[in-house]
Amino acid sequence: MAGHSKFKNIMHRKGRQDAKRAKVFTKLIRELTVAAKTGLPEPEMNPRLRSAIAAAKAANMPGDTMNRAIKKGSGGDDDTNYEEVRYEGYGPGGTALIIEALTDNRNRTASEVRAALTKFGGNLGETGSVNFMFDRVGLIVYGAASAGPEDMFEAALEAGASDVESSDAAHEVTCDPDDFSIVRDALEKKFGDAEVARLDWKPQTSVPVDEHAADTLLKLLDVLDDNDDVQRVASNFEVDDDVLERLST
Repeated sequence: MAGHSKFKNIMHRKGRQDAKRAKVFTKLIRELTVAAKTGLPEPEMNPRLRSAIAAAKAANMPGDTMNRAIKKGSGGDDDTNYEEVRYEGYGPGGTALIIEALTDNRNRTASEVRAALTKFGGNLGETGSVNFMFDRVGLIVYGAASAGPEDMFEAALEAGASDVESSDAAHEVTCDPDDFSIVRDALEKKFGDAEVARLDWKPQTSVPVDEHAADTLLKLLDVLDDNDDVQRVASNFEVDDDVLERLST
């Protein structure tokens, strides 16, 4: 239960996303509304809603904004029919991408995702074209200050997690999807709400990319982030820390 964090190259982009708070809030509000609409409006009885609330809190969303989104979904005031759609494809440098979206217009979203990939040297593939390169996992992330590495390791191990990767910034706990609810609930009982708690795609191996390809890839990811329909993107790229630092400034 140790090793190099394959999430590092994705997690670093949180700061870039924070700079686009309005866009982040739009995605979170959509997830809160859909979660409340597809399940019970009580977080204790609706794991998806509980995770959405935790993500909204981590992004410092005001409570009133959260409550309005939940009320909109649970009260039936929202007649928009959002569908969960997954796109798979390739980005610069032969990197694999899994793009998850919540959309009320599949044709529009597919067209926009395809156009973004094409513009930056990638291409949209068929469903199943890259997901075999990833493992479906439960991902639970805590800030480094929430616990020491040994305490987090022991608690995660006892809860049934399969891996813990601690760094100066965060603790990343992964588990089998079937164990996700049990592991999350056990850790939240001990350490409070997680910053991230969701099912995610973890790359089995990383694809190293040079500075030129990384620059293009980050531009592609920013365009996808700017799309209101795109909820999250998983990729298997690996970039040297010094290159990543230069490109992130």
